Amino acid sequence: MSERREQILRVAIGIIEDEGYGSLGMRALARASGIKHGAMRYHFRTWEDLLRALVDYIAAEIGSRFSENFAANGSDSQSPSVRDIAEFMLDDTSGDPLLSDRLWPQLWAMQQVEPLVSDLLEDVYAEYLKLLEQALVQAGAVSPHAEALWLASLLEGESLFTGIGRRWSGDRELVRNSILAMIDERYGSPPSR
Repeated sequence: MSERREQILRVAIGIIEDEGYGSLGMRALARASGIKHGAMRYHFRTWEDLLRALVDYIAAEIGSRFSENFAANGSDSQSPSVRDIAEFMLDDTSGDPLLSDRLWPQLWAMQQVEPLVSDLLEDVYAEYLKLLEQALVQAGAVSPHAEALWLASLLEGESLFTGIGRRWSGDRELVRNSILAMIDERYGSPPSR
Protein backbone atom coordinates (compact mmCIF):
# COMPACT_ATOMS: atom_id res chain seq x y z
CA MET A 1 0.00 0.00 0.00
CA SER A 2 1.33 3.41 -0.89
CA GLU A 3 2.15 5.86 1.86
CA ARG A 4 -0.35 8.38 0.47
CA ARG A 5 -3.14 5.80 0.34
CA GLU A 6 -2.43 4.79 3.95
CA GLN A 7 -2.47 8.45 4.99
CA ILE A 8 -5.88 8.91 3.35
CA LEU A 9 -7.22 5.88 5.21
CA ARG A 10 -5.93 7.28 8.52
CA VAL A 11 -7.70 10.57 7.73
CA ALA A 12 -10.90 8.58 7.02
CA ILE A 13 -10.59 6.86 10.41
CA GLY A 14 -10.14 10.27 12.04
CA ILE A 15 -13.28 11.61 10.37
CA ILE A 16 -15.32 8.60 11.49
CA GLU A 17 -13.93 8.81 15.03
CA ASP A 18 -14.30 12.59 15.45
CA GLU A 19 -17.37 13.46 13.37
CA GLY A 20 -19.19 10.17 12.85
CA TYR A 21 -19.50 7.90 9.85
CA GLY A 22 -22.16 10.18 8.33
CA SER A 23 -19.47 12.80 7.73
CA LEU A 24 -17.32 10.48 5.65
CA GLY A 25 -17.71 10.93 1.91
CA MET A 26 -15.28 11.03 -1.00
CA ARG A 27 -15.36 14.84 -1.24
CA ALA A 28 -15.04 15.36 2.52
CA LEU A 29 -12.18 12.87 2.65
CA ALA A 30 -10.40 14.55 -0.27
CA ARG A 31 -10.78 17.94 1.41
CA ALA A 32 -9.54 16.64 4.80
CA SER A 33 -6.62 14.89 3.06
CA GLY A 34 -5.63 18.07 1.25
CA ILE A 35 -6.15 16.69 -2.24
CA LYS A 36 -8.59 17.31 -5.07
CA HIS A 37 -11.58 15.04 -5.56
CA GLY A 38 -10.14 13.76 -8.86
CA ALA A 39 -6.91 12.80 -7.10
CA MET A 40 -8.98 10.91 -4.54
CA ARG A 41 -10.46 8.88 -7.40
CA TYR A 42 -6.91 7.93 -8.40
CA HIS A 43 -6.42 6.24 -5.01
CA PHE A 44 -9.98 4.90 -4.59
CA ARG A 45 -11.97 4.71 -7.81
CA THR A 46 -15.29 4.11 -6.07
CA TRP A 47 -16.91 4.45 -2.66
CA GLU A 48 -16.89 0.65 -2.43
CA ASP A 49 -13.13 0.57 -3.11
CA LEU A 50 -12.64 3.04 -0.27
CA LEU A 51 -14.80 1.01 2.13
CA ARG A 52 -12.98 -2.22 1.27
CA ALA A 53 -9.58 -0.60 1.73
CA LEU A 54 -10.68 1.04 4.98
CA VAL A 55 -11.93 -2.17 6.61
CA ASP A 56 -8.94 -4.16 5.29
CA TYR A 57 -6.58 -1.53 6.70
CA ILE A 58 -8.31 -1.52 10.10
CA ALA A 59 -8.29 -5.33 10.27
CA ALA A 60 -4.61 -5.58 9.29
CA GLU A 61 -3.53 -2.89 11.74
CA ILE A 62 -5.48 -4.43 14.63
CA GLY A 63 -4.05 -7.85 13.80
CA SER A 64 -0.57 -6.36 13.81
CA ARG A 65 -1.15 -4.60 17.15
CA PHE A 66 -2.50 -7.83 18.66
CA SER A 67 0.54 -9.81 17.48
CA GLU A 68 2.91 -7.15 18.82
CA ASN A 69 1.04 -7.07 22.13
CA PHE A 70 1.07 -10.86 22.45
CA ALA A 71 4.80 -11.04 21.66
CA ALA A 72 5.60 -8.14 24.02
CA ASN A 73 3.90 -9.86 26.94
CA GLY A 74 6.40 -12.71 26.66
CA SER A 75 3.94 -15.56 26.48
CA ASP A 76 5.56 -18.99 26.34
CA SER A 77 2.62 -20.29 24.34
CA GLN A 78 2.43 -20.36 20.54
CA SER A 79 -1.16 -19.15 20.60
CA PRO A 80 -2.96 -16.56 22.70
CA SER A 81 -5.06 -17.61 25.67
CA VAL A 82 -8.63 -16.51 26.30
CA ARG A 83 -7.24 -14.04 28.84
CA ASP A 84 -4.66 -12.66 26.36
CA ILE A 85 -7.46 -11.90 23.90
CA ALA A 86 -9.70 -10.41 26.58
CA GLU A 87 -6.93 -8.20 27.96
CA PHE A 88 -6.18 -6.87 24.49
CA MET A 89 -9.85 -6.06 23.94
CA LEU A 90 -10.33 -4.50 27.37
CA ASP A 91 -7.12 -2.57 27.90
CA ASP A 92 -7.35 1.18 27.68
CA THR A 93 -5.85 2.17 24.36
CA SER A 94 -6.17 5.92 24.65
CA GLY A 95 -4.57 7.62 21.73
CA ASP A 96 -4.94 4.67 19.36
CA PRO A 97 -7.78 5.59 17.00
CA LEU A 98 -8.06 2.02 15.69
CA LEU A 99 -8.94 0.70 19.13
CA SER A 100 -10.88 3.71 20.30
CA ASP A 101 -14.22 3.70 22.02
CA ARG A 102 -15.31 6.26 19.46
CA LEU A 103 -14.39 4.43 16.25
CA TRP A 104 -16.01 1.03 16.80
CA PRO A 105 -19.51 2.22 17.71
CA GLN A 106 -19.41 4.30 14.53
CA LEU A 107 -18.37 1.26 12.49
CA TRP A 108 -21.18 -0.77 14.08
CA ALA A 109 -23.64 1.97 13.11
CA MET A 110 -22.15 2.25 9.63
CA GLN A 111 -22.67 -1.45 9.01
CA GLN A 112 -26.40 -0.92 9.56
CA VAL A 113 -26.62 1.38 6.53
CA GLU A 114 -23.76 0.12 4.35
CA PRO A 115 -24.29 -3.54 3.38
CA LEU A 116 -20.70 -3.78 2.13
CA VAL A 117 -19.34 -2.63 5.50
CA SER A 118 -21.59 -5.17 7.18
CA ASP A 119 -20.16 -7.98 5.02
CA LEU A 120 -16.58 -6.79 5.51
CA LEU A 121 -16.89 -6.43 9.29
CA GLU A 122 -18.50 -9.86 9.51
CA ASP A 123 -15.37 -11.24 7.85
CA VAL A 124 -13.20 -9.40 10.40
CA TYR A 125 -15.33 -10.76 13.25
CA ALA A 126 -15.17 -14.27 11.80
CA GLU A 127 -11.37 -14.19 12.13
CA TYR A 128 -11.62 -12.77 15.65
CA LEU A 129 -14.14 -15.45 16.66
CA LYS A 130 -11.96 -18.17 15.13
CA LEU A 131 -8.99 -17.04 17.23
CA LEU A 132 -11.17 -16.84 20.35
CA GLU A 133 -12.69 -20.25 19.65
CA GLN A 134 -9.21 -21.80 19.27
CA ALA A 135 -8.21 -20.34 22.64
CA LEU A 136 -11.39 -21.71 24.18
CA VAL A 137 -10.70 -25.18 22.78
CA GLN A 138 -7.21 -25.01 24.35
CA ALA A 139 -8.82 -23.96 27.64
CA GLY A 140 -11.16 -26.98 27.53
CA ALA A 141 -14.40 -25.09 26.92
CA VAL A 142 -17.49 -27.27 26.74
CA SER A 143 -19.04 -25.36 23.84
CA PRO A 144 -16.24 -23.27 22.30
CA HIS A 145 -18.27 -21.82 19.43
CA ALA A 146 -21.13 -20.61 21.62
CA GLU A 147 -18.73 -19.41 24.31
CA ALA A 148 -16.70 -17.47 21.71
CA LEU A 149 -19.89 -15.71 20.60
CA TRP A 150 -21.03 -14.74 24.10
CA LEU A 151 -17.53 -13.74 25.20
CA ALA A 152 -17.02 -11.60 22.09
CA SER A 153 -20.40 -9.97 22.76
CA LEU A 154 -19.35 -9.19 26.32
CA LEU A 155 -15.95 -7.82 25.33
CA GLU A 156 -17.33 -5.72 22.49
CA GLY A 157 -20.30 -4.45 24.48
CA GLU A 158 -18.19 -3.33 27.42
CA SER A 159 -17.16 -0.15 25.61
CA LEU A 160 -20.78 0.83 24.99
CA PHE A 161 -21.29 1.15 28.73
CA THR A 162 -17.88 2.03 30.17
CA GLY A 163 -16.13 3.68 27.24
CA ILE A 164 -14.66 7.15 27.41
CA GLY A 165 -17.38 9.72 27.99
CA ARG A 166 -20.03 7.12 28.78
CA ARG A 167 -22.18 7.32 31.89
CA TRP A 168 -20.36 4.46 33.64
CA SER A 169 -16.83 5.22 32.40
CA GLY A 170 -15.68 5.56 36.01
CA ASP A 171 -16.51 1.89 36.51
CA ARG A 172 -14.35 0.72 33.62
CA GLU A 173 -11.52 -0.71 35.73
CA LEU A 174 -13.99 -2.58 37.96
CA VAL A 175 -15.76 -4.04 34.92
CA ARG A 176 -12.43 -5.00 33.32
CA ASN A 177 -11.27 -6.75 36.49
CA SER A 178 -14.62 -8.51 36.88
CA ILE A 179 -14.53 -9.84 33.32
CA LEU A 180 -10.94 -11.04 33.70
CA ALA A 181 -11.75 -12.69 37.05
CA MET A 182 -14.66 -14.52 35.41
CA ILE A 183 -12.36 -15.68 32.59
CA ASP A 184 -9.72 -16.83 35.09
CA GLU A 185 -12.32 -18.71 37.11
CA ARG A 186 -13.85 -20.37 34.07
CA TYR A 187 -10.74 -21.02 31.95
CA GLY A 188 -7.85 -20.93 34.42
CA SER A 189 -5.61 -18.23 35.77
CA PRO A 190 -2.71 -17.07 33.64
CA PRO A 191 0.78 -18.24 34.58
CA SER A 192 2.88 -15.71 36.51
CA ARG A 193 4.93 -13.52 34.24
